[in-house]
Amino acid sequence: MFIYVHLWFKQAHSASTLTLPKLFMNHTQPQLLPTVLTIAGSDPTGGAGIQADLKTLTALGVYGAAAITCITVQNSRGVSESVPLDCGLVVRQVQAVLADHDVTHIKMGMIGTIEIARALGQLLTDFHGEVIYDPVLASTTGHSLFQDSHFDELENQLISKVTVLTPNTNELAQLCRQQINTPEEALSCARSLLARHLHLRAVVVKGGHLEPESPTIHDYLVMKDQESIASKRPRIPSRNLHGTGCTYASAFAAYHCLTKDYCQAFSLAAAYMDKIIRASHAITLVKSGKTGPLVHGR
Repeated sequence: MFIYVHLWFKQAHSASTLTLPKLFMNHTQPQLLPTVLTIAGSDPTGGAGIQADLKTLTALGVYGAAAITCITVQNSRGVSESVPLDCGLVVRQVQAVLADHDVTHIKMGMIGTIEIARALGQLLTDFHGEVIYDPVLASTTGHSLFQDSHFDELENQLISKVTVLTPNTNELAQLCRQQINTPEEALSCARSLLARHLHLRAVVVKGGHLEPESPTIHDYLVMKDQESIASKRPRIPSRNLHGTGCTYASAFAAYHCLTKDYCQAFSLAAAYMDKIIRASHAITLVKSGKTGPLVHGR
């Protein structure tokens, strides 16, 4: 069983009505502002990856820092290059931020290689905040970023350090090594991941790919020893959907930083996605006529 939360946007909270914690408004004594650190690839179009993460965090009133894992060459026509950075350089970027900022949340996206995954997994052993992982397992062109033989190591080295996973149903199927055709199968897979990883507290299943012809979208928040929560929202047709996965996970991280509550972060992130998808629909950004990027913060 699961609880339904109907998130028609007009009834949901927006970023503009969210009250900031007292920590953010204390002018009497200096306190470090919390930082959300995003670790992901770079998208030169600004639609996804690090660029989308930082735009989202800024739009929602959270300070964002960034460590880049891969440099990509891409636009709406496709990805022509993806060059992972040396794993040592990735780690040193992260260490530089952790040494100087009060990082309460780390959001990870495109890791790029199993070597970077190993290095980040070792680094996260001593991190005690929230780690939100949006598991980008394949490139936009469909090329797998990890060999099948690497998935066990990815789980053991990296996912075991994560507190929240935010996969779409295709990514969830890869992590569980099985096909997913129904919401029930998706929920079962999410629960199996929670059972396998003691550190994992929640799985946010992004359901937009599960029933692509449906006029509604169902996302799910699955937590240990609690009823799953489903958000049901109208599917909004738009010409600009590039970067939705990155943006959703970053919005969840931002709202959890502000509220410290998984359920609130889940519902507010879904409402934010509805808002920017709707606002992006009438805008034309790319010459190709293909799917363009989301316009954040409108």
